[in-house]
Amino acid sequence: MQKNEKPIELQRGLEQRHITLMSLGAAIGVGLFLGSATAIKLAGPAIILSYAIGGIAIFFIMRALGEMAIQNPVAGSFSQYAHDYIGPLAGYITGWNYWFMWIITCMAEITAVGIYMEYWFSDIARWIWALSALIIVTSVNFMAVKMYGEFEFWFTLVKVITILFMIAIGFGMIMFGIGNGGIATGIHNLWIHGGFFANGYLGVFMSLSMVMFAYAGIEMIGITAGEAKNPTKSLSKAIDTVFWRILVFYVGALFVIMSIYPWTELGTGSPFVLTFNKVGIPGAAGIVNFVVLTAALSSCNSGIFSTGRMLFNLAQQGEAPAKYKKLSKIGIPSAAVLASSGALLVGVALNYLVPGKVFIWMTSIATFGAVWTWAIILIAQIRYRTRLPLENQKQLYYKMPFFPYSSYLTLAFLGFVVIMMGFFPDTRIALLFGPLWYGNLIAFYYWKKSSS
Repeated sequence: MQKNEKPIELQRGLEQRHITLMSLGAAIGVGLFLGSATAIKLAGPAIILSYAIGGIAIFFIMRALGEMAIQNPVAGSFSQYAHDYIGPLAGYITGWNYWFMWIITCMAEITAVGIYMEYWFSDIARWIWALSALIIVTSVNFMAVKMYGEFEFWFTLVKVITILFMIAIGFGMIMFGIGNGGIATGIHNLWIHGGFFANGYLGVFMSLSMVMFAYAGIEMIGITAGEAKNPTKSLSKAIDTVFWRILVFYVGALFVIMSIYPWTELGTGSPFVLTFNKVGIPGAAGIVNFVVLTAALSSCNSGIFSTGRMLFNLAQQGEAPAKYKKLSKIGIPSAAVLASSGALLVGVALNYLVPGKVFIWMTSIATFGAVWTWAIILIAQIRYRTRLPLENQKQLYYKMPFFPYSSYLTLAFLGFVVIMMGFFPDTRIALLFGPLWYGNLIAFYYWKKSSS
């Protein structure tokens, strides 16, 4: 570096609209477009309540994250906060856990891309589409961060418009009979097929693990803090608006779908296809397939962004090889992004070896990782707040509501979700794999510490 040359830093090119849509893009993926059908089978119409309960928990988690991120906006976000307020081991595990969680999630998303492309090209192997998706989203992540933000903004907008359009025409069908011969469907389907709690309260509890997977990714707002133009203003607004929009999208969309259709008629496919077909839109299945394809690409795109920044932060803390601290000339952690993309080649290989199993395996393990991340955010926030002098607590710009009760109750809820994962065959694998993963991380941490 020349004497007077300014060191390259992460570029603060993300505006509030970028941050808001990026977080929406991370959270609105296959969990809503496809996974909701499985969750409906578990809880019946009461799945609406499941999403509302999960949404309230996510609200408090995001407020806890916002309280810390606005005061101390860094690229590694909750990994750094875990390191500072809980301890170096917690920061180490959280950083690598979040990196791994998004790698696994992205494997699920590129798998979904392969599944969606089979709709049009059934004779081409799924792994080829998975590899193509990986190349595309990696290329996008090498753009200047402002260009990346623009790309993700429009990518996510496709999903948002589709959901809003479906909710609008759904309400038209419910109230005025649009697409149903002028006969209003009403909302009686919510209770006439076995009642609102068709599978009892246990069904609601059983669905929570799948519901929480659908919300995974919203915490990505914290990762964007290091590249936000005005963190104080943009992060606080983005956190509040993203929560309400996601709650409206999930609860609103499912309310419409189950008002129009008896929940017993919803299979394992996308409820969105059924709704668009009901209105009589030509080629509805193809249109929705394109939308869910962009949803998967968008979520994977956000995932590589997150993993790159998390690996960059781990390298800054000395918990990952120093080469991942390097930034490109335009301020992109290129080595970290490339390493994260390289890890996703495992997902491509799994699509070649076990295409029928990879999606279920990946989503269940990712859910377990997400719960860990959310729990660490809450614990770090509790430690952060209690360490502050009372006078400083009063001066916080963005406070966690109802602290400390909200933090502890949300932690208890997350513990309950983990327990329920043991009762659901598709998520039980995570309870076996998760502790093994954390055990290896702890062992490696202490080995590294003793050898240094």
